[in-house]
Order: sequence, then C-alpha cells, then structure tokens
Amino acid sequence: MNLISTTSNKINSSSDIFGAFASGLCLIHCLATPILFLAAAHAHGAHEHHEHGAESVPMIWQVLDYFFLVVSAVAVYYSTRNTTLKWMPAALWASWGFLALMILNEKFHLFHINHNFILIPALSLVGLHLYNRRYCNCEDEECCVDE
Repeated sequence: MNLISTTSNKINSSSDIFGAFASGLCLIHCLATPILFLAAAHAHGAHEHHEHGAESVPMIWQVLDYFFLVVSAVAVYYSTRNTTLKWMPAALWASWGFLALMILNEKFHLFHINHNFILIPALSLVGLHLYNRRYCNCEDEECCVDE
C-alpha cells in the first residue's frame, strides 16, 4: 500500500470522529452564542440602547460559523467516501445543507426562522457521523458505496 492510499484510509477512518467532534463544537457554539451575547449586552447596558442582532456580534465570532461549516463539509466529504449505506451520503449532505442554509439565513435574514432550528442539523450531523462510524465504515475499498 502506498503512502497516498495509507493517508487516505486514515483520513477516511477518522472523518466520522472528526465530523462528530466538529459538529458538536458547532452545536456548543450555537447554544452559547445567544447566552454569551445576552449576558454581555446586559453587563454593558446595551439592553437600554436596544443594541442587538448580528451587528453587535464580534467578527471573529461570526467567522466561527463559516469555519465550522467548512470543517463539517470536509468531514462529510470524507465520511461519504467510506460508508456502506447508500442513504448515508444523502443524509449527511442534506444535514450539512440544512446547516449551511440556517447559517446563511442568520447572516442575511432570508426567512424568519427561529435560531433554535440550527440545532436540528447540528445534532443530526453528530448523530449521523457517530452512526456511520459505528455501523457503516468500510474496512477495504471494495465495500464502499462509490467504489
């Protein structure tokens, strides 16, 4: 087995752990954001001046949304390459797409959707990655869906 194939197998075998971890951090980020900024606004008296929304969130905190989106896309890509279930790639990409839609909606206010709905795709990505890791990983290239 050559170096590229060995490296690819290691990436594929750890992509679900990485994806579940990244999606879990994204979930914590999504849960913590409103709490942290409400507390910060209250501490600085922003509630008296009605300062809230995306404008009051520091840029680095907003960049984390896109960082988690890119990281989860990479994890989904590699996880879909080594699954044994034909429906798993569609489920992972659908969850990622829903997460992307929710993040973009928060930034551009396309639709009126409750912020808490972002938890659905984040939780589903965690669950799908863990399920895929436990039950659907290929041991060799012959069993993979796209091979």
